Amino acid sequence: MAEATPNTSVKERTLIALAAVIPDLDGIGIVVDGVTKLTSDEPTELFVTYHHDLHTLAFALVCSGLALLALGKGPTLARRLLIGALVALSFHLHLLCDIAGSRGPDGHQWPIPYLKPFDAEFGIMWSGQWVLNAWPNLVLTVVLLVGTLVLAVRRGYSPLGIVSAKADQAVVRTLRTRFAAHRFEEKAPPNEAALGVANEVARAAELPADAAIDNDA
Repeated sequence: MAEATPNTSVKERTLIALAAVIPDLDGIGIVVDGVTKLTSDEPTELFVTYHHDLHTLAFALVCSGLALLALGKGPTLARRLLIGALVALSFHLHLLCDIAGSRGPDGHQWPIPYLKPFDAEFGIMWSGQWVLNAWPNLVLTVVLLVGTLVLAVRRGYSPLGIVSAKADQAVVRTLRTRFAAHRFEEKAPPNEAALGVANEVARAAELPADAAIDNDA
């Protein structure tokens, strides 16, 4: 999704990528639940109570608005609106994936409270929803990971660049060396003998040595 428009900056790709995972911020209560199960006779149930509460249209609009603010005044208005729309689209792609394949192992379905807090009763569900660890999710995961690696080799950057540009370049360099060395091999520098001949030719023609090498090539 972050590659849907050409020439995206690292900041733009980061905002679009974050939008695809930020709905699950409402599930962070599972950490507290796990701790209280070990330390208390009355463990909390924050995950069950609040999970999916941020899977809403309202929160999608909030995320798009925050993305526009984060972009600042550098990009044009049209560019900022485009990125804001891609943030909203990325957010909704998360919702679509949840509707299609996030049924619990016990068969429980999580309705998406899309219009909350304006309409707490409205929920989106699909009767054909498969369980979270079903084969379609596994296949999609493998396909998307392979696609990500292919794009990293072709374009010279990967999602890792969101965290560390240095680590990203190391990964891309390794992938290119392993899988596409013939396409991205660097031009070897001229050896000393060739450089000496080039110098002689350059002096004779009154040209820089580098130019003589290029002409000779």
